[in-house]
Amino acid sequence: MKIQNIRTNKILGLDKNIFFVGLTSFFMDTTTKMIYAVMPMFLLSLGASKMELSLIEGIAESTASIIKALSGWWSDKIRRNKPFMIIGYGFTAMLSPLFAFAGSPIQVFFIRFTERVGKGIRTAPRDSLIAASAEEHEKGKNFGFHKAMDNFGAVLGPLVASGILLVFPGDYRKIFLAAAIPGIIGLTCIIAFVEEIKQQNVKPLGKITFRDFTLKYYVLLVIIFIFTLGNSTDALLLVKAADVGVTAAFIPIIYLIFNSVSVLFAVPAGMLSDRIGREKIIIFGYILYAIIYFGFGKTNSIIVLVGLFALYGLYSATTDGIQKALVSDLIPKDKRGTGLGLYNCLVGLTLLPASLIAGTLYDYLGNQAPFYFGSAMAFIAAALMIIYYRANK
Repeated sequence: MKIQNIRTNKILGLDKNIFFVGLTSFFMDTTTKMIYAVMPMFLLSLGASKMELSLIEGIAESTASIIKALSGWWSDKIRRNKPFMIIGYGFTAMLSPLFAFAGSPIQVFFIRFTERVGKGIRTAPRDSLIAASAEEHEKGKNFGFHKAMDNFGAVLGPLVASGILLVFPGDYRKIFLAAAIPGIIGLTCIIAFVEEIKQQNVKPLGKITFRDFTLKYYVLLVIIFIFTLGNSTDALLLVKAADVGVTAAFIPIIYLIFNSVSVLFAVPAGMLSDRIGREKIIIFGYILYAIIYFGFGKTNSIIVLVGLFALYGLYSATTDGIQKALVSDLIPKDKRGTGLGLYNCLVGLTLLPASLIAGTLYDYLGNQAPFYFGSAMAFIAAALMIIYYRANK
C-alpha cells in the first residue's frame, strides 16, 4: 500500500495546501474569536448563569464532536477531504452572524450548537489533509504553522471586537454582524486554492476495528482525556477577568494577549518537537498549564491576570498542534481521518463534563475552585505523560 504526495508547489517554504488551509483558519478564527471574545458577557447580559454559560459551550462542543469521528471515517472511505472542509467552514461563515438576532440563552445555544456541527464536519478531514500534505520530518512544523495562523486570527478577532465596543459600548450585535466578512473570505480560500491530495495504490477502506490502531495510540488518548477533563471552556477565563475588574471593552484585549503569544511560539514549538520529540514538549505544556491554572485560581490582580493569559498562550503553542502531530505519528496513513477524528471527538466530548464540573464549581464554590481542579488534573496528566514517554523510549 502506498500513498504518494505528488505536490511540489511551495509558498514561503510550505506546501500550497498547508499555506491556504492556514490562511482559511486565520480568517475563520477571526470570525469565531470576534464572537467568542464577547460571548460570555453577551450571555450574562441575557440572564445566563455561569453554569448555563459553561453548559452551552460544553454541549455545543461535545455533541458536535461525535461528527468529528464520523467525518474522519467518511473522508477515509471516499478518500476525499475538501468537500467536508467546504461544508464545515460554510456552516461557520453563514451561521455566525445569526447571533446578532438572538434574544435568549436558548437561542444562542441552538445557533452555537449548529455552528459547532460545522466544526465537527471539517476538523478531522482538515487535519488529515495537513498530515498528508506535510513531509514526514516536518509534521510538527506544519501543524505548528496551522496553529499559529489559527491563533493569528484569534488575535485579530478580539482586537476588532474591542474596537467595535469602544465605538459602540455594549453593542455586541454589531460584532456578530461584522464577523460574517472574514468568514466568507476564508470559505473562498478553501474553494479556490486548496486541492485534494491524490492517493495512489490505496485499497478501499474496510471495516474499522480496535486493532487498526496501536496500544500507544489508545494510551495517549487516555492521558489526553485526563488532561482535557480539567481543561474546561476558555469562557470561564474571560469571566474570571471580569470578576477581577477588567471592563467589558478590554476583555477582548486580554484574549488577544493570549493568542498573540501562541502565534509567536506555535511554529518554533512545532519545529522543536520535530527535533527533540513531541512528548517532551507536551509534558512541558501540561506542567505549565497546571501552574497557570493554579495562578488563575489564586490571583485577584489584573496585572498578574494579564501575565497568566500571556503564559496561557505559551501553553497553547506547546500543546494543541503538537498533540495532533503526535497522534498523526501513531496512525496508519490510510486511516488518518478516522484516527484524528477519534482524537478530536474525544477532546470535544470530554469538554462537556469538564465544562459542567468547572461551571458548577464556579457557581457554588467561587472563582478559585474550577482552576484548582484544572491544575490538579494537568499535573496528573503530566505525570502519566512522563511515564508514557519513558516506557516508549
